[in-house]
Amino acid sequence: MRMLLNIIWLLFGGLWLALGYFFFGILCCILIITIPFGLASFRIGVYALWPFGKTIVERPTSGVASLIGNVIWFIVAGIWLAIGHLVTAFAMAITIIGIPLAIANLKMIPVSLMPLGKDIVDA
Repeated sequence: MRMLLNIIWLLFGGLWLALGYFFFGILCCILIITIPFGLASFRIGVYALWPFGKTIVERPTSGVASLIGNVIWFIVAGIWLAIGHLVTAFAMAITIIGIPLAIANLKMIPVSLMPLGKDIVDA
C-alpha cells in the first residue's frame, strides 16, 4: 500500500515539492555558510519524493545553532515551502483518494518550516 501511495504522491505533487526543495538546496549550497541549510533541504527533498513509510524525529544532539539556523531558514525559505505544501494539500484533498496524500502534505509542514535538528527515519 505504501508503494502505491508513494507512486500516486510522486505523480500528483511530490515531484514538484521535491524540486522546490532541491532548488532551495542548490541556492543554499552556493555560499559556504549556508551549506547546512542546503543539506537539510536535500534531505527533505528526498523525503518529499517518497514520504510514506518514513517519519520525522527530533535529533537529540541539536542545540542553539539549530535554533538560530531554523529562524533564518523560516524567513528565507521555510514559509514559501510551507505555502507550497498547503496549496498542494488543498488540491489533493478535493478527491477521496487524495485525502491521505493531503494529510501527508500537512505532516510535512513542520519540517519544512524548521528542518535543522530533525532526522527522517523509516517508520
